[in-house]
Amino acid sequence: MGKQRRNFRQNAEKRGRHGELLAALFLRCKGYRILGRRVRTHAGEIDLVAQNLAGVVCFVEVKARPEDDLAAGAVGLRQRARIVRAAGLFLARRPAPKGVRFDVVTVVPGRLPRHRRDAWRPDSL
Repeated sequence: MGKQRRNFRQNAEKRGRHGELLAALFLRCKGYRILGRRVRTHAGEIDLVAQNLAGVVCFVEVKARPEDDLAAGAVGLRQRARIVRAAGLFLARRPAPKGVRFDVVTVVPGRLPRHRRDAWRPDSL
């Protein structure tokens, strides 16, 4: 792998970690409890797992992009299916929650993160 490509990946990794940190802080300010960050399962990784005040477990995909529209559209069908599978594995090891939801938090420079609740449903895949 060339040096330029390696630098691009390292910078993307930094932006991703920073975006996840901002998203976690933003959700905490909204009263969510962060249950996990970068949760790894055999099916893949979940950026954030949070629980809202009503006890609903939210699987959150964080997208950091230069523009909000680019970030919102960056969660494709295959990625959603992977997150749903990973969420199932995560839930299999814990007591049943009061509900489950799949959210997206977009992080754009110079703005507060934007939280899209119930961004998709597993039955819509």
